Amino acid sequence: MSNAILTVTPNPAIDVSAGTSVVTPEHKLRCTDVRRDPGGGGINVARVLTRFGARCTALYPAGPNLGRLLRELLDQEGVPSIAIGIAGETRESFTVLEHSSGREYRFVLPGPQLAQGEWQACLDGLASLDEAPAWVVGSGSLPAGVPQDFFARLARAARDRGARMVLDTSGAPLAAALEQGVYLVKPNLRELRELTGEALEAEADWVRAARGLVLAGKAEVVALSLGHRGALLATRDVALRAPALQVEIASTVGAGDSFVAAMLWRLASGAPLEDAFRHGIAGGTAALLAPGTRLAFPEDTTRLARQVDVRALQAG
Repeated sequence: MSNAILTVTPNPAIDVSAGTSVVTPEHKLRCTDVRRDPGGGGINVARVLTRFGARCTALYPAGPNLGRLLRELLDQEGVPSIAIGIAGETRESFTVLEHSSGREYRFVLPGPQLAQGEWQACLDGLASLDEAPAWVVGSGSLPAGVPQDFFARLARAARDRGARMVLDTSGAPLAAALEQGVYLVKPNLRELRELTGEALEAEADWVRAARGLVLAGKAEVVALSLGHRGALLATRDVALRAPALQVEIASTVGAGDSFVAAMLWRLASGAPLEDAFRHGIAGGTAALLAPGTRLAFPEDTTRLARQVDVRALQAG
């Protein structure tokens, strides 16, 4: 089977980032360090995977103007992409770093409304690939008009092509896709609480809830991100835990996407789960080091992976 990876991002964005001295109402805020990056969950995953040397293609709907810019920005980064033309305009996100305080303000604009033929074309894109990918990543939010079971349909399409599905979304789309079953899911603690309806206060609760998804056949691997408390990985037979690495945070944008990308990079290379988990944490941490939406770079990830302390937990 090919080791190629396809990422599917139903709600991509142009991520604009800038800095200003102080964020105050009413006054014009003069900004510096302006960047425009291609963004959205699966787009970010594809950017990081490409940097790491993985064979990856990004598939996404693209509006008439900003969608063209999105394709151009991906081309500049060397990310192969499949743009599905849509009538509505691709959304923008805007992040401002307040230099005086170090606070980061993130503004997310709504995405376009997709017609049935437009979102269906995103699903059909997987089925029409000449070479079946080994991995399919479904990541990010759903724009208006897209059914809540979009990622569940993607999981079925991935299975039909013999691919393993990696899922990173939230709310009803997450629950629906897990009913279909995926290989790897990466919720954060808030998303796992919403999914289970439980408080999940202690580490033992996290292990039980994560392994519950596995035992119910919803995922083979659960990688639970815990923010400043690190991360946890659970399968049917193994539970692993690692604390967060302490670094000076420049930006939190794309940390979860970088976690997924670095972990998948190792899995696609044939590495064992513990190694992939270690690099996932390192990749998520590496994304914190640079301002804006620069995401993780391989040299930082490799260096940080040596510092990640993974320990086995009682899986029962």
